[in-house]
Amino acid sequence: MRARGGNGHRPGRDRRAVLHPPRAGRPRPEGPPPRVAVVGGGIAGIAAAVALAERGVQVQLLEREQQLGGRLRGWPIMLTDGSVVTMSRGFHAFFRQYYNLRALLRRADPLGRALAPMADYPLVDADGHRDTFQGLPRTPPWNALAFALFSPTFGWRDLVTRIDPVAALPLVDVSVPEVYWRLDDQDAMTFLERVRFPDAARHLAFSVFSRSFFADPRELSAAELATMFHIYFLGSAEGLVFDVTTEPFPQALWDPMGGYLTELGVVVRPGVAVTQVTPGRERRFAVRADGDSSEVDAVVLAADVAGLQALLAASPELGEAPWRAGIAALRTAPPFLVSRLWLDRPVHPDRPGFLGTSGFGPLDNVSVLERFEGEAARWVRRTGGSVVELHAYALTENPEHSRHRLVEELRRVYPETATATILDERHELRADCPLFAPGTFRNRPTVTTGDPAVVLAGDLTRVDLPVALMERAATSGFLAADALLGRWGLRGHPLWTVPVRGRLAPLRAAATRFG
Repeated sequence: MRARGGNGHRPGRDRRAVLHPPRAGRPRPEGPPPRVAVVGGGIAGIAAAVALAERGVQVQLLEREQQLGGRLRGWPIMLTDGSVVTMSRGFHAFFRQYYNLRALLRRADPLGRALAPMADYPLVDADGHRDTFQGLPRTPPWNALAFALFSPTFGWRDLVTRIDPVAALPLVDVSVPEVYWRLDDQDAMTFLERVRFPDAARHLAFSVFSRSFFADPRELSAAELATMFHIYFLGSAEGLVFDVTTEPFPQALWDPMGGYLTELGVVVRPGVAVTQVTPGRERRFAVRADGDSSEVDAVVLAADVAGLQALLAASPELGEAPWRAGIAALRTAPPFLVSRLWLDRPVHPDRPGFLGTSGFGPLDNVSVLERFEGEAARWVRRTGGSVVELHAYALTENPEHSRHRLVEELRRVYPETATATILDERHELRADCPLFAPGTFRNRPTVTTGDPAVVLAGDLTRVDLPVALMERAATSGFLAADALLGRWGLRGHPLWTVPVRGRLAPLRAAATRFG
């Protein structure tokens, strides 16, 4: 089968986007194809399975949940009014810089119908400041300068008189992995305090970005924050516009992707938990899952932190002791809560689809789903209500108390909801995202391991490219597959990233001089 995506054509508007060429090799195996088990059906596992199968490798994809998608999966629920709708773990933004994730999704959606642009995603704080990314130029440095010029929380005077320019220079000289050697030993909030960002700007804009990792800024590596700043502000000309799915994740993304995987010959096994990987008799490994066993030549471990740790604990012969110890030491970010409310009346028509918040207790953002998701819009047309989703990251209080506080804060942010009746509600409390704490980058596991037949994939891995979040997951999946393809003399896949260095040569020179 001919692949539907993954070519070397420039993926976006940024002419400085960087192509990382594929490893040379044969397009298909000349003899019997290798067999690979991919453990985990999230973004990383799906990327690995696609990349392997497109080169003729026999792949089985095993996912413990009943649905593909990992942390982007969705599942059906029935509301009290009898409606069957899709619940998920919440809103996700598909930025234009996510080149490799988008290349993956285009395999099953070549016309790009699953995603639509979000016009704006304003940020507000409890003091009434409101920032917007709408209408900003997309090319650095004018995007960041325009944001500072027009922002009520980050004024031009602050940029000129308050910010420490020497302390801020690492933000304009980001390269990966070098930025980690410079900044990984400090936390994001301490770094911002040294730069002397204004309080409102620090807590509103930059804390919103850092909490995208589901961590408090004092628990997040400053290098991760600097990398984010590079990806979204000073390193890329794609701008801060992002897309959202026009339907829930299963219908928009994973049902079509499951069909594409099947066309490629991948054996997709949802609802199957891998319990152990042991040496095989005829092939390298025996993969045990739900009472049966199959032998493969290699494995891609694309589970989350807890799942990976549990699998290694049950597979004592998998990997060398130092590597296993490193996996055992991985930490997860604090719990986060997603509350979805079905209201009996609509929110005000000028409310955006997504709103970032700061200073409203545990509330980090509010989504109005009918603004962009077809399923929610259809429910709203039938009922005259509204579907609102609330997020609280890095919880430090009792989750039950947080649930009530989220609703209270929603009524502060959108006062019209104070008179609305909650017809139905669902709450997802999770604690399974990797934590990128200060000082941990050096020991973060890489895609390759001491055993060339074992590779890792997922956003928990160290990827020495300027990628983050979902894009790191997708990129790691392609890299894991390509590591195996290289063993068998098969051609790899092209990858794209934002520029690997800061775009502004004079500022880079200054950062080198004073760094």
